[in-house]
Amino acid sequence: MPDRSLRYLYPIDSEEHRYLLVDRYEFLVYRRLWQALEAGHVFCRDSQRFRRLDDDLISAERWAKDKAELIAQVGLSHLQTPVKELLTSLKQELEGQLRRVNERILSGENSHVRVKKRGQHTTWTLPYPRSEEGINDPFFNEVEQIDIQALMHFVHQKSGFLDVFEHILPRYAKQSAEEQVILACLVAWGTNMGLRRLGAISDIDFQTLTAASDNFLRLETLKPANDLVTNAIAELPIFRYYDLDEQVHSSSDGQKFETLIHTLNARHSSKYFGLKKGIVVITLVANHIPVNADIIGANEHESHSVFDLVYNNVSDVQPTVHSTDTHGANQVNFAILNFFDKQFAPRYKDIRGKVQTSLYGFQHPSQYPQEWLLKPIRKLNEDLVIREWDTIQRIIVSLALKTTTQSIIISKLSSHARRNDTRQALWEYDNILASLYLLKYIDSPPMRRGVQQALNQGESYHHLHRAVSYANFGKLRFKTEYDQHLWSECSRLIANCIIFYNASIVSALLLRNQEKGDEDPAALLRHISPVAWPHINFYGRFKFAGIPVLIDIASIVQAIIARAMPPEPDVSPHNPKF
Repeated sequence: MPDRSLRYLYPIDSEEHRYLLVDRYEFLVYRRLWQALEAGHVFCRDSQRFRRLDDDLISAERWAKDKAELIAQVGLSHLQTPVKELLTSLKQELEGQLRRVNERILSGENSHVRVKKRGQHTTWTLPYPRSEEGINDPFFNEVEQIDIQALMHFVHQKSGFLDVFEHILPRYAKQSAEEQVILACLVAWGTNMGLRRLGAISDIDFQTLTAASDNFLRLETLKPANDLVTNAIAELPIFRYYDLDEQVHSSSDGQKFETLIHTLNARHSSKYFGLKKGIVVITLVANHIPVNADIIGANEHESHSVFDLVYNNVSDVQPTVHSTDTHGANQVNFAILNFFDKQFAPRYKDIRGKVQTSLYGFQHPSQYPQEWLLKPIRKLNEDLVIREWDTIQRIIVSLALKTTTQSIIISKLSSHARRNDTRQALWEYDNILASLYLLKYIDSPPMRRGVQQALNQGESYHHLHRAVSYANFGKLRFKTEYDQHLWSECSRLIANCIIFYNASIVSALLLRNQEKGDEDPAALLRHISPVAWPHINFYGRFKFAGIPVLIDIASIVQAIIARAMPPEPDVSPHNPKF
């Protein structure tokens, strides 16, 4: 027991005797246990979150025996490079960047950095680029209205995404549901309408929809269907014109949805749900396409799922740069994504404040010129990285081989409560890459524009996703976490179909301009975002022809009473319970 707590645990009674307050002591024990679990000093093998990090990795015995083979198997170039050679290369690059960026600021070449001097104090600002990604471009106002089922049928003809919906039972593998029934199930789930409501307003009854949904709709079929549509979009002529700075630049961000039924993963968030609960759908968007998605609790940090989304994307659209907002950054994402040949490029809310606390160098701060505006705050510890390199390699290979849930490992590695030499060494390596990025971000307007545009594309998709899931006022009524995942994949599939349809129209115009011999056939078309839906009818069509159904209020009231009022008990003498 800490000395500072003794006076609260042992008060003095009227006879000047000390006695123990058992309830306070019990609270102290639970609090110390919680602190030890969070810090990684106490472990629980049966828990994913609170077991040792070592239990999540490749076993020490296998690593010692097959290290070279495992590193060759994952094929990551940075792991195969000797650590001293790798650090020497990074040192030359970082020190050169520090000198070059500061000289450009002092000479006035970098006119975007605005320096202000107030007496002996010098401050600077870097305006963020204002680039808004348009949604519902006026171009699509000229497109004829189309029903969602007709649109999805068109996309199936081009991509064949409905072919992956196989029966769940092997003996019925050759049995295929009717195309219209599968499309109806996808619309019912994706729009948040539900099978029962769609069965009541469509020409397909509820029983048929339920049977098809149970037999054909599952994550193992929905994810490949999304990948097929994604790959089909990537093959369209207009796709490469959506590149940012001549590369596929992705972004990820979370979108909050309130849950009317409190499932296990539903959590409170006063900012978004008030006193209600909800979930977060985090989506990876690249060139306007939602290529991957996952669901996390509102209490979970979005940065822990970034690597999951990027690495587990198996579509043909593979980004080389990935951006997030401040919530997507942590202590290890620069390093982790760099090992997998991805550039992490977050947008920080306060770039100057980030530089003042997170810019590092390979020399002591006193060794840098006093007139530099951007100076490292401390010297990097190369020896620590070299000493712990073997364990870092083991962590990265474990992530590559998916020995456990990747977000669990990331959360443990980025936790400030858990401190040891391996985590500190990984953080030091991350600091090198983060410092390089901060300097490039300040010095390169195209990079800043690319980061902003990638994030804007993600926000545009969120608007489309919300429009697709319009039913029940956008509030989820699913009873299980698995149902939430089905809804997420179905709504993403509908959104992908809409983007494919819009991109197909723009691609046809691009080919027409090429045939005409235009010097720049995509001059105007590249700025038309395929994220648009005013010309899409999500709501079906009403039938006013024919004889209207007559309404009998008396029958309606009797049915309500029959459902709401329990039957009167039998109190006759012949009733044994009487």
